[in-house]
Amino acid sequence: MKRSQFLASSLLLSLSPFVRSEAAGIYKKTIIPPRLKQGDRIALVSPGGFITADELKDSRTNIEALGFEVVDGKSVVGKYGYLGGSDKERADDINWAFGDKAINGIVCTRGGYGCGRILPMLDYELIEKNPKVLMGYSDITALFYGIYTKTGLTGFHGPVGISTFNDYSVNHLRNVVINPVPVYTLDNAPAEAANPDYELYTISGGTVRGKLIGGNLSLVVSVIGTEFNPDYTGAIIFLEEVREEPYRIDRMLTQLVQSGAVEKCNGIALGVFSKCNPKESESAITTSLTLKEVLFDRLGGLGKPVCYGLSFGHIANKFTLPFGTEAELDADSGILKLIEPAVR
Repeated sequence: MKRSQFLASSLLLSLSPFVRSEAAGIYKKTIIPPRLKQGDRIALVSPGGFITADELKDSRTNIEALGFEVVDGKSVVGKYGYLGGSDKERADDINWAFGDKAINGIVCTRGGYGCGRILPMLDYELIEKNPKVLMGYSDITALFYGIYTKTGLTGFHGPVGISTFNDYSVNHLRNVVINPVPVYTLDNAPAEAANPDYELYTISGGTVRGKLIGGNLSLVVSVIGTEFNPDYTGAIIFLEEVREEPYRIDRMLTQLVQSGAVEKCNGIALGVFSKCNPKESESAITTSLTLKEVLFDRLGGLGKPVCYGLSFGHIANKFTLPFGTEAELDADSGILKLIEPAVR
């Protein structure tokens, strides 16, 4: 290829809405799924941990209250140890939900563990040809990474079936996947003054734009070095975590930094790291940094805008964040806004 052709191709790629797999080096155009509408059929699936029959009932109630018809995945209450059925059963439910033309959207009943195990078993060609809203959080992060990297399809980091569907969370869900607007500001829920987990603060100031890529920190670092790890160039990385001691947060952030992801990204939006405080009685580390000290230590000197305390994570009041959608982060004010619709 001539130098002029190479430069022209490089410029086109830099200006286009494409996602690239870090491992495979393959560009995929970002795919925006159709918006959900009242009366749509929503599939409930359990791609990670298992749920009980009562939890399925609660999940159905929550989704039906939004005005949707619910269809259960074949293995939605399956169980194999700590998993919601065998890997094949869970993967089959995801493939079925995307392939069935009568299904309009997919909600995961819970996170748990296991989504990473089924990534090689998903039919990515089928998923790419049948884009739909897929929603969940926690371990569902692995699904977002796999599907986005392989197909370019936007996923939705939001409530799972057994989540608290309060007015705050439902309002954000509706404004992202049902009634989108060209620019949408994600207003933070009021902080809980007595709980430092919810404190909103700036680690490094500045305002940046980029595609949202991230989710649960443990799952984010779990795909590093695999074919499901995307290129973070120009991204806003969003992260949340639960029940991990500060030294473990330190370890995972260190891995993320050393992988090169943070060097490539434009900024970092941190949600609530719930119950991630030092527990000296349970830890081999008797003198611990606090969570806040770890975040400043690992992320404060990188020259990237970073803020903590946005309303997403393992909390009742949560945003619905579209994975792969262009957003703007004002780290000084702690404001995150979507600058394009995530559904069509």
